[in-house]
Amino acid sequence: MKTRDCIIGDEEKLMEVRLWQAVVVTTIQEWVSGPLRRKREAEDYLFKDERDFPLVCQSAGLDVGRLRSKLARLKLPEELKASRLPLIWNELSLQR
Repeated sequence: MKTRDCIIGDEEKLMEVRLWQAVVVTTIQEWVSGPLRRKREAEDYLFKDERDFPLVCQSAGLDVGRLRSKLARLKLPEELKASRLPLIWNELSLQR
């Protein structure tokens, strides 16, 4: 019975991590391609929030400093952003 409980616990933990990863991904998508107001809000959250965003990253299994440094590379002219985004997604997926 304990083994089954551990498996269920692990599945629940994985679902929770995936949920927080979705929060991070959604915020990044807003920053990259949302309306101007949402872009600004997302950018402030991604780069300036020192309370909530680090907790979200921790819950998502991500290192906030590493994520921010990778995202900072996207702060390029618009035409370069789109070409760099798939590279950032691939790098983030390798952290898991």
